[in-house]
Amino acid sequence: MMFLIALANCKSPDNPAYQTTPYELIIPQEFPVMDIPADNRLTIEGVALGKKLYYDPILDKNQAKACATCHLQKQSFSSAPAVLPHVNLGWQHNWLWKGEVKGSLEDIMAFEVQDFFETDLANLNTHSEYPTLFKNAFGVDNIDYVDIEKALAQFLRTLNSGNSKFDQVQRGEAEFTNEESQGLELFFTEKGDCFHCHATTFFSDNQFHNNALDAKPAAGYFEVTGDSLDYGKFKSPTLRNIELTAPYMHDGRFATLEEVINFYSNGLQHSATVDPLMKQLNNGGIQLTIEEKAALLAFLRTLTDQDFITNPDFANN
Repeated sequence: MMFLIALANCKSPDNPAYQTTPYELIIPQEFPVMDIPADNRLTIEGVALGKKLYYDPILDKNQAKACATCHLQKQSFSSAPAVLPHVNLGWQHNWLWKGEVKGSLEDIMAFEVQDFFETDLANLNTHSEYPTLFKNAFGVDNIDYVDIEKALAQFLRTLNSGNSKFDQVQRGEAEFTNEESQGLELFFTEKGDCFHCHATTFFSDNQFHNNALDAKPAAGYFEVTGDSLDYGKFKSPTLRNIELTAPYMHDGRFATLEEVINFYSNGLQHSATVDPLMKQLNNGGIQLTIEEKAALLAFLRTLTDQDFITNPDFANN
Protein backbone atom coordinates (compact mmCIF):
# COMPACT_ATOMS: atom_id res chain seq x y z
CA MET A 1 0.00 0.00 0.00
CA MET A 2 1.21 3.49 -0.82
CA PHE A 3 0.06 6.90 0.35
CA LEU A 4 -0.67 9.53 -2.29
CA ILE A 5 -0.15 13.20 -1.56
CA ALA A 6 -1.98 15.46 -4.00
CA LEU A 7 -0.38 18.87 -3.95
CA ALA A 8 -2.51 21.90 -4.69
CA ASN A 9 -2.47 23.81 -7.94
CA CYS A 10 -0.17 26.80 -8.01
CA LYS A 11 -1.49 30.03 -9.44
CA SER A 12 0.42 33.28 -9.33
CA PRO A 13 -1.59 36.45 -8.50
CA ASP A 14 0.91 38.36 -10.64
CA ASN A 15 0.39 36.03 -13.58
CA PRO A 16 -3.19 34.67 -13.54
CA ALA A 17 -2.61 32.79 -16.81
CA TYR A 18 0.09 30.68 -15.11
CA GLN A 19 -1.37 27.57 -13.53
CA THR A 20 0.29 24.25 -12.78
CA THR A 21 -1.06 20.74 -12.29
CA PRO A 22 -0.72 19.03 -8.89
CA TYR A 23 1.57 16.01 -8.73
CA GLU A 24 0.46 12.96 -6.73
CA LEU A 25 3.54 11.96 -4.75
CA ILE A 26 3.75 8.28 -3.87
CA ILE A 27 4.91 7.73 -0.28
CA PRO A 28 5.48 4.12 0.84
CA GLN A 29 3.09 3.09 3.59
CA GLU A 30 5.63 2.75 6.38
CA PHE A 31 7.45 6.00 5.59
CA PRO A 32 6.96 9.22 7.59
CA VAL A 33 5.42 12.33 6.07
CA MET A 34 7.81 14.20 3.78
CA ASP A 35 8.41 17.84 4.66
CA ILE A 36 8.04 19.76 1.39
CA PRO A 37 8.78 23.52 1.31
CA ALA A 38 5.69 25.68 0.85
CA ASP A 39 7.39 27.54 -2.00
CA ASN A 40 8.21 24.39 -3.96
CA ARG A 41 5.17 22.12 -3.97
CA LEU A 42 5.39 19.34 -6.51
CA THR A 43 3.67 19.85 -9.84
CA ILE A 44 3.56 17.72 -12.97
CA GLU A 45 5.29 20.50 -14.86
CA GLY A 46 8.00 20.97 -12.22
CA VAL A 47 8.76 17.25 -11.83
CA ALA A 48 8.94 16.75 -15.60
CA LEU A 49 11.29 19.71 -15.93
CA GLY A 50 13.47 18.43 -13.10
CA LYS A 51 13.70 15.00 -14.73
CA LYS A 52 14.71 16.54 -18.07
CA LEU A 53 17.40 18.61 -16.36
CA TYR A 54 18.64 15.57 -14.41
CA TYR A 55 19.46 13.73 -17.63
CA ASP A 56 20.71 16.74 -19.60
CA PRO A 57 24.42 17.71 -19.67
CA ILE A 58 23.34 21.30 -20.31
CA LEU A 59 23.68 21.91 -16.57
CA ASP A 60 27.43 21.36 -16.77
CA LYS A 61 29.54 24.40 -17.59
CA ASN A 62 31.24 22.37 -20.32
CA GLN A 63 28.11 20.35 -21.14
CA ALA A 64 30.17 17.21 -20.59
CA LYS A 65 28.15 15.45 -17.88
CA ALA A 66 24.68 15.30 -16.34
CA CYS A 67 23.42 14.27 -12.92
CA ALA A 68 22.57 10.90 -14.46
CA THR A 69 26.14 10.42 -15.68
CA CYS A 70 27.13 9.43 -12.15
CA HIS A 71 23.69 8.52 -10.76
CA LEU A 72 22.57 5.45 -12.71
CA GLN A 73 19.06 4.13 -12.14
CA LYS A 74 20.16 0.48 -12.43
CA GLN A 75 22.52 1.11 -9.51
CA SER A 76 19.92 2.86 -7.35
CA PHE A 77 21.07 6.15 -8.86
CA SER A 78 24.67 5.68 -7.73
CA SER A 79 27.92 4.55 -9.37
CA ALA A 80 31.58 3.84 -8.69
CA PRO A 81 33.82 4.79 -7.10
CA ALA A 82 31.76 6.16 -4.18
CA VAL A 83 28.74 8.07 -5.46
CA LEU A 84 25.99 8.23 -2.84
CA PRO A 85 22.64 6.98 -4.20
CA HIS A 86 19.76 9.30 -5.00
CA VAL A 87 17.05 7.42 -3.11
CA ASN A 88 14.56 8.66 -0.50
CA LEU A 89 16.30 12.04 -0.44
CA GLY A 90 13.20 13.95 0.61
CA TRP A 91 13.83 12.95 4.22
CA GLN A 92 17.54 13.80 4.39
CA HIS A 93 19.22 16.92 5.77
CA ASN A 94 22.95 16.04 5.76
CA TRP A 95 24.56 15.83 2.35
CA LEU A 96 27.72 14.35 0.83
CA TRP A 97 30.14 11.99 2.56
CA LYS A 98 31.74 14.75 4.64
CA GLY A 99 28.58 16.77 5.31
CA GLU A 100 29.69 19.80 3.33
CA VAL A 101 26.05 20.83 2.83
CA LYS A 102 23.17 20.81 5.32
CA GLY A 103 19.53 21.64 4.84
CA SER A 104 16.88 20.82 2.25
CA LEU A 105 17.04 19.26 -1.18
CA GLU A 106 16.97 22.78 -2.55
CA ASP A 107 20.13 23.54 -0.56
CA ILE A 108 22.08 20.58 -1.92
CA MET A 109 20.83 21.32 -5.44
CA ALA A 110 22.18 24.87 -5.05
CA PHE A 111 25.59 23.31 -4.39
CA GLU A 112 25.28 20.95 -7.34
CA VAL A 113 24.10 23.59 -9.81
CA GLN A 114 26.30 26.49 -8.80
CA ASP A 115 29.43 24.84 -7.38
CA PHE A 116 29.67 21.37 -8.90
CA PHE A 117 28.28 21.96 -12.40
CA GLU A 118 28.90 25.73 -12.48
CA THR A 119 25.84 26.01 -14.69
CA ASP A 120 25.89 28.71 -17.36
CA LEU A 121 22.41 30.25 -17.28
CA ALA A 122 22.82 31.56 -20.82
CA ASN A 123 22.80 27.99 -22.13
CA LEU A 124 19.32 27.50 -20.69
CA ASN A 125 17.90 30.94 -21.42
CA THR A 126 18.84 30.71 -25.11
CA HIS A 127 17.72 27.08 -25.49
CA SER A 128 14.88 26.21 -27.87
CA GLU A 129 12.81 24.40 -25.20
CA TYR A 130 13.81 25.36 -21.67
CA PRO A 131 12.38 28.92 -21.52
CA THR A 132 8.91 27.55 -22.28
CA LEU A 133 9.30 24.66 -19.83
CA PHE A 134 10.37 26.99 -17.02
CA LYS A 135 7.50 29.33 -17.90
CA ASN A 136 5.06 26.43 -17.61
CA ALA A 137 6.55 25.17 -14.34
CA PHE A 138 7.28 28.42 -12.50
CA GLY A 139 5.67 31.25 -14.48
CA VAL A 140 9.00 32.94 -15.11
CA ASP A 141 10.37 34.69 -18.18
CA ASN A 142 14.03 34.38 -17.15
CA ILE A 143 15.66 31.18 -15.94
CA ASP A 144 17.72 31.56 -12.76
CA TYR A 145 19.57 29.25 -10.41
CA VAL A 146 16.74 29.08 -7.86
CA ASP A 147 14.21 27.68 -10.31
CA ILE A 148 16.71 25.15 -11.68
CA GLU A 149 17.33 23.97 -8.13
CA LYS A 150 13.61 23.81 -7.38
CA ALA A 151 12.90 21.72 -10.47
CA LEU A 152 15.66 19.22 -9.65
CA ALA A 153 14.46 19.00 -6.04
CA GLN A 154 10.93 18.26 -7.23
CA PHE A 155 12.09 15.34 -9.37
CA LEU A 156 14.37 13.97 -6.66
CA ARG A 157 11.50 13.96 -4.15
CA THR A 158 9.79 11.40 -6.38
CA LEU A 159 12.72 8.93 -6.29
CA ASN A 160 11.37 6.90 -3.37
CA SER A 161 12.19 3.24 -2.80
CA GLY A 162 9.94 1.23 -0.49
CA ASN A 163 8.98 -2.02 -2.19
CA SER A 164 11.86 -4.36 -1.41
CA LYS A 165 11.24 -7.84 -0.07
CA PHE A 166 11.90 -6.40 3.40
CA ASP A 167 9.03 -3.94 2.88
CA GLN A 168 6.77 -6.64 1.50
CA VAL A 169 7.41 -8.78 4.59
CA GLN A 170 6.58 -5.83 6.84
CA ARG A 171 3.27 -5.45 4.99
CA GLY A 172 2.48 -9.18 5.25
CA GLU A 173 2.88 -9.73 1.50
CA ALA A 174 5.94 -12.03 1.64
CA GLU A 175 7.95 -14.18 4.06
CA PHE A 176 11.66 -14.34 4.81
CA THR A 177 13.57 -17.54 4.31
CA ASN A 178 15.15 -19.05 7.43
CA GLU A 179 18.52 -17.64 6.38
CA GLU A 180 17.10 -14.16 5.82
CA SER A 181 15.36 -14.30 9.21
CA GLN A 182 18.66 -15.17 10.85
CA GLY A 183 20.26 -12.22 9.07
CA LEU A 184 17.45 -9.93 10.24
CA GLU A 185 18.09 -10.96 13.84
CA LEU A 186 21.82 -10.36 13.44
CA PHE A 187 21.24 -6.96 11.88
CA PHE A 188 18.92 -5.66 14.58
CA THR A 189 20.74 -7.03 17.64
CA GLU A 190 24.10 -6.40 19.27
CA LYS A 191 25.45 -9.59 17.68
CA GLY A 192 25.52 -8.02 14.23
CA ASP A 193 25.59 -4.46 15.57
CA CYS A 194 24.35 -2.90 12.30
CA PHE A 195 21.21 -1.20 13.57
CA HIS A 196 22.87 1.61 15.53
CA CYS A 197 23.82 3.49 12.35
CA HIS A 198 21.49 1.81 9.86
CA ALA A 199 18.14 1.54 11.59
CA THR A 200 14.97 3.56 10.87
CA THR A 201 12.85 3.19 7.76
CA PHE A 202 15.70 4.50 5.65
CA PHE A 203 18.42 2.18 6.96
CA SER A 204 20.59 5.18 7.80
CA ASP A 205 20.66 7.58 10.73
CA ASN A 206 21.81 10.36 8.35
CA GLN A 207 24.65 11.13 10.77
CA PHE A 208 28.46 10.93 10.75
CA HIS A 209 30.59 8.20 12.32
CA ASN A 210 34.16 6.93 12.47
CA ASN A 211 33.50 3.24 11.85
CA ALA A 212 37.07 2.06 12.54
CA LEU A 213 38.16 1.78 8.92
CA ASP A 214 41.73 2.97 9.52
CA ALA A 215 44.23 3.44 12.31
CA LYS A 216 45.08 6.76 10.63
CA PRO A 217 41.75 7.84 9.16
CA ALA A 218 41.09 10.56 6.60
CA ALA A 219 39.85 13.84 8.09
CA GLY A 220 36.24 13.46 6.95
CA TYR A 221 33.64 15.56 8.77
CA PHE A 222 36.47 17.38 10.60
CA GLU A 223 37.10 19.31 7.39
CA VAL A 224 33.64 20.85 7.78
CA THR A 225 33.36 21.38 11.53
CA GLY A 226 36.98 21.88 12.62
CA ASP A 227 36.11 19.85 15.72
CA SER A 228 38.83 17.30 16.49
CA LEU A 229 36.16 14.88 17.74
CA ASP A 230 34.83 14.69 14.19
CA TYR A 231 38.10 13.44 12.71
CA GLY A 232 37.57 10.32 10.64
CA LYS A 233 33.78 10.61 10.54
CA PHE A 234 31.80 10.07 7.34
CA LYS A 235 28.11 9.91 6.60
CA SER A 236 26.23 6.65 7.12
CA PRO A 237 24.83 5.76 3.68
CA THR A 238 21.44 4.14 3.28
CA LEU A 239 21.50 0.36 2.99
CA ARG A 240 18.41 0.31 0.80
CA ASN A 241 19.40 -1.28 -2.52
CA ILE A 242 22.85 -1.81 -1.02
CA GLU A 243 23.70 -4.78 -3.26
CA LEU A 244 23.39 -2.43 -6.25
CA THR A 245 25.64 0.37 -5.01
CA ALA A 246 29.12 -1.16 -4.96
CA PRO A 247 31.88 -0.32 -4.26
CA TYR A 248 31.51 0.51 -0.59
CA MET A 249 32.71 3.05 2.00
CA HIS A 250 33.52 6.70 1.37
CA ASP A 251 36.54 5.79 -0.74
CA GLY A 252 35.09 2.74 -2.48
CA ARG A 253 37.70 0.43 -0.99
CA PHE A 254 35.47 -2.66 -0.74
CA ALA A 255 34.29 -4.14 -4.02
CA THR A 256 31.69 -6.51 -2.56
CA LEU A 257 29.30 -6.82 0.36
CA GLU A 258 31.21 -9.91 1.42
CA GLU A 259 34.29 -7.72 1.91
CA VAL A 260 32.25 -5.24 3.95
CA ILE A 261 30.92 -7.99 6.21
CA ASN A 262 34.42 -9.42 6.66
CA PHE A 263 35.67 -5.98 7.68
CA TYR A 264 33.02 -5.56 10.37
CA SER A 265 33.61 -9.14 11.49
CA ASN A 266 37.35 -8.95 12.10
CA GLY A 267 38.93 -5.89 10.47
CA LEU A 268 38.22 -2.96 12.78
CA GLN A 269 41.11 -0.54 13.40
CA HIS A 270 41.74 1.57 16.51
CA SER A 271 41.91 5.35 16.23
CA ALA A 272 41.22 8.18 18.66
CA THR A 273 37.74 9.04 17.39
CA VAL A 274 36.22 5.63 16.67
CA ASP A 275 32.52 5.80 17.46
CA PRO A 276 31.53 4.29 20.84
CA LEU A 277 28.87 2.37 18.94
CA MET A 278 31.66 0.16 17.59
CA LYS A 279 31.38 -1.94 20.73
CA GLN A 280 33.48 -4.87 19.48
CA LEU A 281 36.47 -2.70 18.55
CA ASN A 282 38.73 -4.35 21.11
CA ASN A 283 37.91 -7.74 19.61
CA GLY A 284 38.67 -6.55 16.09
CA GLY A 285 35.00 -6.84 15.10
CA ILE A 286 31.80 -8.77 15.71
CA GLN A 287 33.43 -12.13 14.93
CA LEU A 288 30.75 -13.70 12.75
CA THR A 289 30.82 -17.34 11.71
CA ILE A 290 30.69 -18.33 8.03
CA GLU A 291 27.01 -19.18 8.48
CA GLU A 292 26.26 -15.85 10.13
CA LYS A 293 28.03 -13.94 7.37
CA ALA A 294 25.92 -15.70 4.76
CA ALA A 295 22.75 -14.96 6.71
CA LEU A 296 23.56 -11.28 7.06
CA LEU A 297 24.31 -11.06 3.35
CA ALA A 298 21.00 -12.75 2.56
CA PHE A 299 19.14 -10.21 4.67
CA LEU A 300 20.91 -7.24 3.09
CA ARG A 301 19.81 -8.51 -0.31
CA THR A 302 16.18 -8.30 0.82
CA LEU A 303 16.61 -4.51 0.83
CA THR A 304 16.77 -4.46 -3.00
CA ASP A 305 13.78 -2.84 -4.69
CA GLN A 306 13.57 -4.01 -8.30
CA ASP A 307 10.57 -1.77 -8.99
CA PHE A 308 12.67 1.28 -8.11
CA ILE A 309 15.46 0.51 -10.55
CA THR A 310 13.07 -0.30 -13.40
CA ASN A 311 10.42 2.38 -12.85
CA PRO A 312 9.92 4.15 -16.22
CA ASP A 313 8.80 7.31 -14.42
CA PHE A 314 12.39 7.73 -13.23
CA ALA A 315 14.08 6.76 -16.50
CA ASN A 316 15.33 8.89 -19.35
CA ASN A 317 12.51 8.33 -21.80
